[in-house]
Amino acid sequence: MKILLDGARLRRRARLAHGASLGGLLAMLVSVAVPLWRPSLATASLVLLMAGLTVSMLGISAANRWVKRPRPEEVIRLALKGLPDSHRLYHYLLPAEHVLLTPGGLVVIHPVTLDGAFAFRDGKWRQRFSLSRATRFLVEPSLGDPILQAKAQAEALRSFLASRLPRFHSPVSPVVLFTHPATELDVENSEIPVCLPDKLRKRLPQDLPKLPPEVYAALRTILDSTLPSAARSEAEA
Repeated sequence: MKILLDGARLRRRARLAHGASLGGLLAMLVSVAVPLWRPSLATASLVLLMAGLTVSMLGISAANRWVKRPRPEEVIRLALKGLPDSHRLYHYLLPAEHVLLTPGGLVVIHPVTLDGAFAFRDGKWRQRFSLSRATRFLVEPSLGDPILQAKAQAEALRSFLASRLPRFHSPVSPVVLFTHPATELDVENSEIPVCLPDKLRKRLPQDLPKLPPEVYAALRTILDSTLPSAARSEAEA
C-alpha cells in the first residue's frame, strides 16, 4: 500500500496549535498580573483574560486534532497495513481528508476521534454521559452525525472528480471509523459501514468489479497531482 501525506501541512497545523495554546495562556497570565501593577487597567485586563482563554481553548482543541497521538492517519495506516500496492491512501490532500484508492473504486474514511460509548439506533446517535467527557466539552468536538459527515465528504470527492473526469464513473464509498482505543460502539442498521480499526479492512467494499485500467490510471494521476512537491510518499510492505 502506498501512503501519500502532506507532512508539511501537518507540521504547520501542529505549530499553530502549540502557538495558540501557549499564547493564550501567556495572555491570561498577563491579564492577572497587570491589575496588580496598574489597577486602572482592570477592564482591559478582563478583556485580555477572555481573549486569552478563547485563544487557548482553540489551541487546545486544535492540538487534540493535529498533535495528540495517535492521529487518525496513523490509526488508518495500521488498520490497513498489508494491503497490496494497488491500494493508495491519501491524507489531507483532497476534499475528503482520508481517501483510499482501491482497484474497485474510492473509499472515504471519516474518522471520529472521541472516546466513550456510542450507539446508533433508529437513525439517531446516542453517547453515554461521562464526567471526563463533560470536563473536556469545550475543547473537544461534538459527535454530530458522523454518517452524514462521511456522506458529505464522499459527495465532495465525487464533485471534485466529476470536474476532472466527466466521462468516467468511479464508485465512492464512505466509511465511519472510530479511532480512539477506548471507544465502545453499538451500531444497528447503518446505511454505511461504521466500525472500529480492527474491523476496517473487513468493512471495505468487497463486491465491486475492478475498474477498467484506464480509469484506475486516470484516477491515480488526478489524486497524485494533489501532492505538493514537499509531500512525503512512503510505501508499506
